[in-house]
Amino acid sequence: MTAISAAAVAEPATGQDATLRRAIAASAMGNATEWFDYGIYAYGVTYISAALFPGSTEEAVLFALATFAISFLVRPLGGLFWGPLGDRMGRKSVLALTILLMSGATLCVGLIPDHASIGFWAPVLLIVLRMVQGFSTGGEYGGAATFMAEYAPDDKRGFYGSFLEFGTLAGFSLGAALMLGFSLMLGDAAMHEWGWRVPFLVAAPLGLVGMYLRSKMEDTPVFRAAAALHDAGPPSPRLSLLMRRHWRPMLVVGGLVVALNVVNYTLLSYMPTYLQRRIGLTSDEALIVPIIGMMLMMLFLPFAGALSDKVGRRMMWRVSLIGLLLAVMPLYLLMATGLAGAIIGFTLLGLLYVPQLATISATFPALFPTQVRFAGFAIAYNVSTSIFGGTAPAIGSGLISYTGNELMPAFYMMLACGVGLVSLRFMPETAGRSLYDDPFAEKQA
Repeated sequence: MTAISAAAVAEPATGQDATLRRAIAASAMGNATEWFDYGIYAYGVTYISAALFPGSTEEAVLFALATFAISFLVRPLGGLFWGPLGDRMGRKSVLALTILLMSGATLCVGLIPDHASIGFWAPVLLIVLRMVQGFSTGGEYGGAATFMAEYAPDDKRGFYGSFLEFGTLAGFSLGAALMLGFSLMLGDAAMHEWGWRVPFLVAAPLGLVGMYLRSKMEDTPVFRAAAALHDAGPPSPRLSLLMRRHWRPMLVVGGLVVALNVVNYTLLSYMPTYLQRRIGLTSDEALIVPIIGMMLMMLFLPFAGALSDKVGRRMMWRVSLIGLLLAVMPLYLLMATGLAGAIIGFTLLGLLYVPQLATISATFPALFPTQVRFAGFAIAYNVSTSIFGGTAPAIGSGLISYTGNELMPAFYMMLACGVGLVSLRFMPETAGRSLYDDPFAEKQA
């Protein structure tokens, strides 16, 4: 291949607004499909547990939350598989495959016969499908964030990257809205019998739309610039070499993800179960609270992303982490006062979390050089998420059962934010910098 200068390929914004908008839509649509699944599972967990798991209600819910965590244990394997593949073959090819796997497995969850029909095979099938979802997600999120970051102009990466998380909350909100809508239309009995399955069936058309959008895109300008310098694409180093040369950004990302995803999954995934079972809200009220909160969070995401382009990513993360550390306890106590308090408390927690959420795809990919960006980000992100993120709902519920203290999820979030603050000290500022830079190499030098 003829050598092409990086500068010639790497100007995605000038005269290419339509291409940039398509790249944003392709990334955000895939992310929305991924989080749509997590949303309907989290918000339908009481129905899923009753249909597919044996035992008492408390035991069945705990089993269902543990199954939610199982998919995260497989995510590092997905990162190990899809990450190097994406650095070698390109971002868009991998993303087309991961969205198909994710949406297909979600569709199949809605088709599993209940425990009364096939016994222990019901939870076994659910576990297998959750593992498929986890494996695909191991490449989906890191790839989508990398795709978004490499298309965005350097000085607006925070703003454009925030739309990936807009897709996250849109998927969650759609899942919650569907569960709530069917619950209001069908009633509790019909929801337990068959209504909970319908939102899972919506995943198939969402996945097809996302795959179509991605198949129509060229690969990212940054990847094409790197590939132009090599006959067979940019070389992707072996895992041992990746760990030896790039362990610093991997540790920083892993530590920040502890805070990011303990807060994320406690707020967005576990909160409906917490509000219903621990605070005493009805199942419909427990869905209304996060829907209102997420809608307001979505409004502020682009503003937070744009602000990070001006003040830097470190400042945004510092404000968020310290704010959550100080406010999570009083806001949990506020949520315990009833529906109005739950709406206010959840919304304020969500808005404190927005500066982290809005800047993920602008912050993490920029910490790695191009030839290892997909793999380094995917592996570090998914290992940390599998240990601390996906397990957060089960840990929160388990700690409450063990201690009898309803505030244990708040304590767990505070501990995670402390880990995030320590990691933030070692993160270089990347706002406005080219993705051709290696900020850790410069810091070391």
